Amino acid sequence: MADISILQEHTLSMEQARVAAQKVADEMVADYEMVAEWSGDVLSFKRTGVSGTLSLVENQAHLEIALGFMLKGFASKIEEKVTKNMQKVFVG
Repeated sequence: MADISILQEHTLSMEQARVAAQKVADEMVADYEMVAEWSGDVLSFKRTGVSGTLSLVENQAHLEIALGFMLKGFASKIEEKVTKNMQKVFVG
């Protein structure tokens, strides 16, 4: 079960959405020291205490993040930051 679930609408092509998703992933990797890997149109990421996926479908990006016990207290702060970043890269 995801602790954070964000659905971001967009008007990008799938190729543009993938580039945008990679920007989100790059920031998450930098900010939270995660490892990210693509499998088709799904980007999986993980680190100790955090795992999730960023799935791309036409006109939508869906981010789901599962937090370990130690990070659950920061869920709202993490969600706020990631939501703003997704809006910035998918909508502009």
